[in-house]
Amino acid sequence: MERQEAKQPKAYTLQFWLLCSSSFLFFASFNMIIPELPDYLTSLGGEDYKGYIIAVFTLTAMISRPFSGKLADTVGRVPVMVVGALVCCIMGLVYPLVTTVVGFFILRFFHGFSTGFKPTGTVAYVADIVPDNRRGEALGLSSLFGTLGMSAGPALGSQLKIWFSLDAMFYTSSALAILSILILAGMKETLQHREKFKISHLAIRSDEIYHPRAIAPALVLGLTVFSFGVVLTIVPDFTSYLGIENKGVYFTVFTLSSLLIRIFAGKASDKYGRVVVLKVACILYALSMVVTGFATDIWSLLVGAAIFGLGTGMNSPTVYAWVADRCDFKTRGRGMATAFIALELGIMQGSIISGGLYDNNPDNFKMVFLCAALLSSAGFFYLQFYKRK
Repeated sequence: MERQEAKQPKAYTLQFWLLCSSSFLFFASFNMIIPELPDYLTSLGGEDYKGYIIAVFTLTAMISRPFSGKLADTVGRVPVMVVGALVCCIMGLVYPLVTTVVGFFILRFFHGFSTGFKPTGTVAYVADIVPDNRRGEALGLSSLFGTLGMSAGPALGSQLKIWFSLDAMFYTSSALAILSILILAGMKETLQHREKFKISHLAIRSDEIYHPRAIAPALVLGLTVFSFGVVLTIVPDFTSYLGIENKGVYFTVFTLSSLLIRIFAGKASDKYGRVVVLKVACILYALSMVVTGFATDIWSLLVGAAIFGLGTGMNSPTVYAWVADRCDFKTRGRGMATAFIALELGIMQGSIISGGLYDNNPDNFKMVFLCAALLSSAGFFYLQFYKRK
């Protein structure tokens, strides 16, 4: 049988909730260290390379997507998720041992494999076990748990650093990843006709790098998440510039804001269509970058964060549901990997370009955020003229 969904009439099973719990722990694990990494790199003498903190990480994630997509469609969804979480666990233990800028970026490079694998398997798994007509809703709900992890992680990480030390923050990150793996160990595999892992699975043909039917959603995702690369790279410094001690507060507000909209956005995309919802998301992304760039105090900054969260909450589950709509069961892992390649490429470009434009000069903050707003607007115009074939 080619379509597994017909076997699973219930949308929310125990397996679904286990996956959500694992996603919460995973996203909390690798996001909790992000707000403190710029200062950590500065302490190592690498203050001029802040734009590469996220870029190097996302480069590895992007490179690994074709492999994770192929393995998810051959070896299984669960093994791919376990590999991603295991990388997070190991990296959290190694960060405290790094003493040089080169060592830091080598570690960031390998850390990127975590997001190259775990989310690819997660989204394919969710698409496998829910009915077609509730796919957007289910992906919105599952991503809600990831967002909760993203919300709790940065604030917790910064607070652990304030109360204890950077090492305590890194070790806690590793512990959360271990818990994520333990949950995955109790989950059932959804892929039919699994193959035993062979080295030949790592040989990627040109037609396995991307899925043609995932290009349209992937393009929109890449244009919008440029803003996310900007936020990850610039907001910690911008927060300090405004005199706010906890660098995770922007991340907490935007992720909490995205929680409020994810399930409703998923249901709306099931009812009214993916393109309609994504148009609204693009507008919100652009508006959030303008408001953030012109913020002068904590309250205006948090308004920008809240709008950014609404855009994020509408964007990601809708894009992945659109990809699942366009890809069959046998190639869904590759389709999701294609979308994630665009995700990593967009974040990486946002990180590198914003770091270069900012150049440690506070006078450049507005220009950086306006650049991000422009690209989100480009995503809207692409969807405006998009024709369904």
